[in-house]
Amino acid sequence: MSYLVIQGGKKLHGEIKNQTAKNSAVAILCATAMIKGKTVLSDVPEIEEVYRIIELLKSIGVKVEKIAIGKYKFDSSARLNLKNIDKNASEKTRSSLLLLGALANREKKYKLYKSGGCKLGERTIRPHLYALEKIGVNVKSFEHYYEVTNKPLHSADIVMYESGDTATENAVMAAVFAKGITTIKMASANYMVADLCYFLISAGAKIRGVGTTTLEIEGVKKLKEIKDYSIMPDPIVAMTYLATAIVTDSNLIIKNCPLDFLELELCKLERMGQKYNIKRKYKSKNGKFNVVDIEIVPSKLVALPDKIECRPFPGLNIDNLPLFVPILAKASGRTLVHDWPYENRAVAYLELQKIGAKLTLLDPHRVWVEGPTKFTANEAVCPSILRVAVILLLSMMAAPGKSILRNTYMIERGYENLYEVLNKVGADIKVIKE
Repeated sequence: MSYLVIQGGKKLHGEIKNQTAKNSAVAILCATAMIKGKTVLSDVPEIEEVYRIIELLKSIGVKVEKIAIGKYKFDSSARLNLKNIDKNASEKTRSSLLLLGALANREKKYKLYKSGGCKLGERTIRPHLYALEKIGVNVKSFEHYYEVTNKPLHSADIVMYESGDTATENAVMAAVFAKGITTIKMASANYMVADLCYFLISAGAKIRGVGTTTLEIEGVKKLKEIKDYSIMPDPIVAMTYLATAIVTDSNLIIKNCPLDFLELELCKLERMGQKYNIKRKYKSKNGKFNVVDIEIVPSKLVALPDKIECRPFPGLNIDNLPLFVPILAKASGRTLVHDWPYENRAVAYLELQKIGAKLTLLDPHRVWVEGPTKFTANEAVCPSILRVAVILLLSMMAAPGKSILRNTYMIERGYENLYEVLNKVGADIKVIKE
């Protein structure tokens, strides 16, 4: 166990290169089990969530070789053994659910331990099950595990019960091997779904409508090996760095930002008075996404006159909504934050009161944020919610004096070398081992 000591109130300066996408990586890693052969992935984020998925894959018989930092080779040609699945790794990450779709054409019957991840209240898997059962995947829920029975896969017309990211990814992976043409309507069009689809297409899958809410998938008999596929940059981490610059009143350039998945966030910031410059436009390494460098210029902020909420893409990203809470706390005025997808996350925002934020909880989904706030140093424990944990950290960076932050595994699940990256641009964050 370790904790952080933050000396806050420091201005940051320079450039930060955004990392690659956690949510893309975990889906694509699971999808390597669909290929009876070798897959090489580049720009894999070196984060705890990825390590848990690698542990899961190794435990069931996938050979994993680390070629270099961020570059891995996966060999799924051998017969898998789900009886050996890593219980601890499965329970620590909700992303283990992605094996339901990845193994739909590979294993007839197996058990999958119920998963952990962020504690966000009721997180139903019904959207996964309703979609998968139409293709031939039957899942029975028991107290500690799911019992999965896969019948011969067949095409279907699917309407997603919810436009969830992982539910859509599961449906896509299962449909890749389903005989005939499967249509998925109300699909998530979010970045990680697109990245997974592009990966599968490079392996020979036939998927049309990538980036839209209607996907058409023509089943294939097998997928081919992939010599190298690069994971896309992460829009949530990019927004985290943008928020860090804004909350600390710093001039920073954030490089490698996937613009299509940040445009509404930038629009909201602009309406608050935030100044920024788009420095350069280019393509992501895999050639599929528009990428830019964004310079944040210290600005005087005013509260949004309307409530701010999130929704499935295209919309303000559900994972980016928490990152607006400390930004709104810096602004003059009051804004209603409506976090409708999760029961517990808005409640967890109240942790920022320890750092001086003025928040009023209206119900489990809505909170008033009032500013301007002068953040004050304090000690806190990260809640079991990744994005709320990280806004505690960046609020402490804005608070003059010494703060202590505990239970930081939640942050390390999704951020690669975050403390080192921030220290290089002027932060003072020390990791203390207990």
